[in-house]
Amino acid sequence: MPKGDKSSYTDKQKRKAEHIEEGYEHRGVGKGEAERRAWATVNAETGGGKKSGSGRGKTESHGPSRKGGRLGGAAAAHRTAAERSASAKKGAATRKRNAEKRG
Repeated sequence: MPKGDKSSYTDKQKRKAEHIEEGYEHRGVGKGEAERRAWATVNAETGGGKKSGSGRGKTESHGPSRKGGRLGGAAAAHRTAAERSASAKKGAATRKRNAEKRG
């Protein structure tokens, strides 16, 4: 089996990886990095490719997905209200400037 072969994964695992990948891409992560992170998450949750057969199933751990969600916003929690406000104003100005460029 060549490196990167996904034939041993179930359809559910493939759908899950695709969904996770889309979420990363939506947040601005590059295609290759998003795919790498998505499969790393699926592997961490399910223990890699699932094989068929009685008694071979392992329970899934959703900890890796929860971990990613919990990490978000931690930086903002340690900033003052003035710092957050300044950052928001800067972001709004950038979005406005970019919208004007696009037309």
